[in-house]
Amino acid sequence: MRKRSYTVQAVVRAVAVLNAFSSTSEVLDLHVVAGRARLNRGTTFRLLETLVETGLLERAGKQGYRSSIQTTKSRRFRLGYASQSNLLPFTTVVTDGLITAASAANVDLLILNNKFSSRIALQNAETFVSENVDLVIDSQINLNVAAQIAAKFSDARIPFIALDIPHPGAVYFGADNYKAGRLAGRYLGKWTIKHWKGQAEQLILLGVDAAGPLLNARLTGIVDGLAEALPSAAAIPHHHYDTKGGQFEATLDLVRKHLRRRKVERALVGAVNDTTAMAALQAFREAGLERECAIAGQDGSPLAREEMRRPSSRLVCSVAYFPETYGVRIIQLALDILNRKQVSPAIFVEHEVLTPDNVNKVYPNDAWMKLPPRRLG
Repeated sequence: MRKRSYTVQAVVRAVAVLNAFSSTSEVLDLHVVAGRARLNRGTTFRLLETLVETGLLERAGKQGYRSSIQTTKSRRFRLGYASQSNLLPFTTVVTDGLITAASAANVDLLILNNKFSSRIALQNAETFVSENVDLVIDSQINLNVAAQIAAKFSDARIPFIALDIPHPGAVYFGADNYKAGRLAGRYLGKWTIKHWKGQAEQLILLGVDAAGPLLNARLTGIVDGLAEALPSAAAIPHHHYDTKGGQFEATLDLVRKHLRRRKVERALVGAVNDTTAMAALQAFREAGLERECAIAGQDGSPLAREEMRRPSSRLVCSVAYFPETYGVRIIQLALDILNRKQVSPAIFVEHEVLTPDNVNKVYPNDAWMKLPPRRLG
C-alpha cells in the first residue's frame, strides 16, 4: 500500500495481522502470523495482544491465536467434494471429517458420489464446473479418466485436490502407497518367520487394477518389504487379483474361487485396503482354513482394529492412515490454495503399522466409543 499523509501505519499493520487469518477456525502462532503479515515478531506480538484485548482476536491454547471476525478478504468459499464411494468405511470417515471441518471453517461443501464409476466421475466433474465451485476435492480411482477430469477443471480454471490417486495438475493428498505397502510387507515377513519358521506356500495379492500402478504400489511395496524381511520370499508363488475397486463382495467371490481351485497351506495375503482384507479373511473362515492364512490390510479401519483385538486373529496387521485427521487438513489446504499461499504439490499422510500388540495403544478410545450412552437420572 502506498503511504499517504493521512494513513495510520499502526492500523495498516493491525489489518495485516487480521488478514493473516484465512478463517475464524484457523489457529496460528506468533511465528506464522509474523510471516504472513510481513512484520517483525516484536511488532506482531504487541498487535496480537492488543487485538485480543479489543476482542478482534482470541487466544487458543498457550501460543495460538484465532480470529473472532470474518474479514472481507476471506470470503465464504464453495468447495466441491466427490467421494470415491459411500460403500468404503475409509471414505465415510473422510467424508464425515470434511463435513465437520468445512462447517467449522465457514465453507460451503457440495458433495457428490463417484460410485467407483469413471462415467459418473466425469459427470460429477462437469457438475462442479457448471456449479462454478471455487475448488474441487476429488476422490476417484479410475486412472483412464484422470486426464479428462483434470482438463475440465483446468479449462474452467478451478484448482483441485486429488485424494488417493494423483491427477495431472492437482495437488495430491493421501498415502505414500509404496511406503505403506512396504511397512506391511516387512511385518508380514517377520510374522512368517516367527509363526511359520519362515515357510510360506503362496502370496495372494488383492489389488485395484483400475487405478493402474498408483494404488497397486501398495502391493509392490508389500512384495518388496516381504523380500527384505523374509529370505525365501522370492521363491513364493504370487497370485494377483483385481478386486473391482476394492469392494468386499467382489473380493469375497475371488478368494472363494481361489480356495476352491487350489490346495491352500500357509498363504500370505497382501490386501490393497481393509475391506478386501476382511473379505479374504471371511473366505478363509468359511472354508475352514483360517489357520492357513496371514493377512496384511491397509487403512487401519475400525473393523480391522476390532478384528485384530480377537485372540489369534489372522488379520496380523494393517497400516493406519488416520483418515479421521483428513478433514481439517484438507479444508485448510483448500483455503491455502484459494488464498494463494504456497503449498507443496504432494502432501503425504503419516503411516503406522497396527498389530494385535499395539492397536490398543494407538487407538485407546475404540472401546469407549462402542459403549452405549449412559442414562441420566
